[in-house]
Amino acid sequence: MRSWLGIAFALIYSATSGFAGPSANGPSRVVSMNLCTDQLAMMLAGPGQLASVSYIARDRRASAMAQDAMAYPINHGRAEEIYLLKPDLVIAGTFSTRATTDMLRRFGVPVAVFEPAYSLNDISDRIAQMGAVLGQDAAATALIALFETEIANISGVAGRPRAALYAANGYTSGQHSLAGQILEAAGFANIAAELGYSHSGVLPLELLAMADPDVVIATRPYERPSRSEEILAHPVVSALSRHPDTGEMRDADWVCGTPHVLNAIQKLRHLHSDTTSPEEGSE
Repeated sequence: MRSWLGIAFALIYSATSGFAGPSANGPSRVVSMNLCTDQLAMMLAGPGQLASVSYIARDRRASAMAQDAMAYPINHGRAEEIYLLKPDLVIAGTFSTRATTDMLRRFGVPVAVFEPAYSLNDISDRIAQMGAVLGQDAAATALIALFETEIANISGVAGRPRAALYAANGYTSGQHSLAGQILEAAGFANIAAELGYSHSGVLPLELLAMADPDVVIATRPYERPSRSEEILAHPVVSALSRHPDTGEMRDADWVCGTPHVLNAIQKLRHLHSDTTSPEEGSE
């Protein structure tokens, strides 16, 4: 069965593909060197307009559009390789390598820098910004309309189970973060607010245990061992993770401020239903 999100994305791509043709006002050879700008550019660029995306765009753990990225040459964010691609626009993030963007500018290559999306509201702004730099304003307008319609259609849910976002090194996210807003949009109360975390920070294991959330939403560990992720296997975290899908929740759909956050919200809504089921509450 196709989910409402699958139908929404089908409408998004159908609508934007009708607008995203060659633009006389936009650049003709664009290189993106940031995971999040990669995805927005792939959504909005006209045929042949996007010349390269970052190598991370093909990483299925980090990229919600890894399969789409296979259609594009990749770059590793080095000034020399990007310059040799002869771009008339390079798109970077604020945390992209400063030495690379500075060198490209010295070579006369225009560089557009995008801030990360720190909230659900920021997503529409980033789509509009990408539409503007690519000369694909009509495609951006269509995508924004569909995204905002889906966000507006997220209705209230009964009950607000208390949840904790927990990542490597005990990192958590509060209400003034994209991850925190995804959590709240799905109907959960974020324990970070109770503990004084408005943005992001390290949540000690002891505080997590004392807060005793209804569910812990942790990151999926990498295949290779990492000391930073050992905390996710701690018995306290395991005891609090009462739902089998808990450790699978924070994935590529959470990483960037794109319409793919709708997929993250949908997955959490299913977890919300399980958490508030009559069977769960009748122990």
